[in-house]
Amino acid sequence: MYRWAGIFLAGFCGVGCQATSKIEPLPQDELIRAYFNHRQTDRTYKEPYRQLERSGDNLEAVIIEAISQAQISIDLAVQELNLPGVARALAAKQQEGVRVRIILDNNYSRSWATLSSPEVSALKPRDRQKYQQYISFVDLNRDGHLSAAEINRRDALKILQQAGVEVIDDTADGSRGSGLMHHKFMVIDRQILVLGSANFTWSGLFGDPDNLATRGNINHLLRIDQPQVASLFGEEFDYMWSNTALGSKSQFGLAKPWREPQSVKWQNTEVVVQFAPTSNRRDWNLTTNGLIGREIEAATESIDIALFVFSEQELADRLQRQFQQGIKIKAVFDRSFAYRYYSELLDLLGVFALNQCKPEANNNPWVNPLNTAGSMPTNYGDKLHHKFTIIDQETVISGSQNWSAAANNRNDEAVIIIRNATVVKHFDREFLRLFKDAELGVDSRLKSQLEKQQVICK
Repeated sequence: MYRWAGIFLAGFCGVGCQATSKIEPLPQDELIRAYFNHRQTDRTYKEPYRQLERSGDNLEAVIIEAISQAQISIDLAVQELNLPGVARALAAKQQEGVRVRIILDNNYSRSWATLSSPEVSALKPRDRQKYQQYISFVDLNRDGHLSAAEINRRDALKILQQAGVEVIDDTADGSRGSGLMHHKFMVIDRQILVLGSANFTWSGLFGDPDNLATRGNINHLLRIDQPQVASLFGEEFDYMWSNTALGSKSQFGLAKPWREPQSVKWQNTEVVVQFAPTSNRRDWNLTTNGLIGREIEAATESIDIALFVFSEQELADRLQRQFQQGIKIKAVFDRSFAYRYYSELLDLLGVFALNQCKPEANNNPWVNPLNTAGSMPTNYGDKLHHKFTIIDQETVISGSQNWSAAANNRNDEAVIIIRNATVVKHFDREFLRLFKDAELGVDSRLKSQLEKQQVICK
């Protein structure tokens, strides 16, 4: 009764309905606060870049507020950073004497403004789109030319460079980079931790500059004011950041030492943290995906999943065994990945997917399909980018890690498990919001895809 009453209180109703119920705000835990950029709320704010009025939590404001509290150090590891508001806040702290260090993925550590014409011409379609979005974002007077003043105002990497902030990427160890430096965390004074599913980008938090219909990828952030947890992420940062004075070199990917899950407990809360990647020569159960798998197997009542990418067969198989034991499973996935041949949503729906008319290796479609799983419709350009799961309404799994072998064995990632009733309620409300709008089962898009597959593969 509690969960469905929660939906009503949140003011949800059918298409064309005029919601009149007040959206009751949820209390936040004193030490772990949860924020969602698509949260339904009575409060609105104006986006800082497109000046659109919208509801939801302003995730950039959450980040900047944490930065403003720094007295000693800011260690930031995020795949991509292009928000000038965040860059200016970091630059200001650098100028105050706070030690600011930033790690990015090597694909996003160079300003788009520095690309030559031949380099622009050689961009792949996805990167070309990002380049065009950059031009749209920086060209404030819309004259088709990026002036030095516009770049200095809007280019986050240039702002950091001019302030003398040191930025490295995952090639600092002399390699070509890890699979992805996919982290999304920031540690303040080794006391405060900000992390979640969101990159620090306009598309991750607000929406694309050249598409006003977008509202940003569906994301969340957590702020954890607990020194022991913050220090675990500080240690991860230190492995990746070289310290020549101590004789240590940058370590990314599999060069980092494997560490078992670490547990921190206080009052009514437990937090468990583990970092990826783990060599595939090590027992799968000792990996970050293995940690997720153990939480799945520990479920006694329910598993609610909201994911960007799900391609790890072992996790799908463990879900199936739990489903066969009567565990209630609901799942919502990003539409752009949901129906690819390697998507495990297809297994959950009992669908055989073919790649070039051949079945995926180890494919295991469920004999009894799950009719409470599907994809999330979003505005074109937006994605469901969450990486969270709720177990038995008692535990939340979050972090940067998608459920994939690449995340497990190649990428720099973090998985965080939180057992805290207040935090769970925030994620539960977000999941119910997503699940209400999800298209469940074999929808028209998947049916069409399967029909074409049958014709092509006969």
